Amino acid sequence: MNIYVCVKQVPDTEARIAPQGEGTIREEGIKWVINPYDELAVEEALRLKESQTNGEVIVVSLGPQRAQEAIRMALAMGADRALHVVCDEYLDHRLVAKALAGAIQSDGTPAMVFAGRQAIDDDAYQVHLRLAHLLGITAATDVREFAWGEGGIRVTREIEEGALEKLTLAAPAMVAVARGINTPRYPTLPNIMKAKRKEIKQLSLADVGVTEVVNHEAILDLTAPPEKAQGRVLKGEHAETVPELVRLLHDEAKAV
Repeated sequence: MNIYVCVKQVPDTEARIAPQGEGTIREEGIKWVINPYDELAVEEALRLKESQTNGEVIVVSLGPQRAQEAIRMALAMGADRALHVVCDEYLDHRLVAKALAGAIQSDGTPAMVFAGRQAIDDDAYQVHLRLAHLLGITAATDVREFAWGEGGIRVTREIEEGALEKLTLAAPAMVAVARGINTPRYPTLPNIMKAKRKEIKQLSLADVGVTEVVNHEAILDLTAPPEKAQGRVLKGEHAETVPELVRLLHDEAKAV
């Protein structure tokens, strides 16, 4: 049973991102981590494997050589091996999905594919759906609950305004998970050491069927958000501070 899980390396949420022109960021000093949603996907893939007698979890990732740090962390969590499509150039989401699909198809037949619902660096929310389309499998996104059974794959996903939708999917399927589905395990020191010996198969774009890079999307510019103004503290009696607060909210904050 081949269980594939897609992993992307992203900047840590606490990293200070500095644009440097041409749609790129300055990478010096940035801490890189597994996309938090993908970490949830790894955990769900491992739980499925543990419920089966012949499961294998294969990590699939695209990115530069440094992406192996995120891949090794997924292996330390318990994944068995990995496929790494090595790529230093920008690929749009269509090509990313094509490369991931090519890596999976070159490796075996998926019984399940897991991914995070989105990557926290671009919040595109589309690679998992494109990937499912290319693999010709069903898909569910924003999944909060997952269960594998003989009657099909049962998922619960959140839709608009917190409402929940329950679906039964035919296998194989792509399931994009969201927060609340599980709590990822912490890799133990012995498993971190074992991960260093696990296989990471490196693939080129040509190996996965991307013979020409023609992007249909382009990053035109990146800008840092404006600095937030310092907060103000109004001191005095209520009779004085309340009118002043209302004035500030109306004239400066434009909130009322």
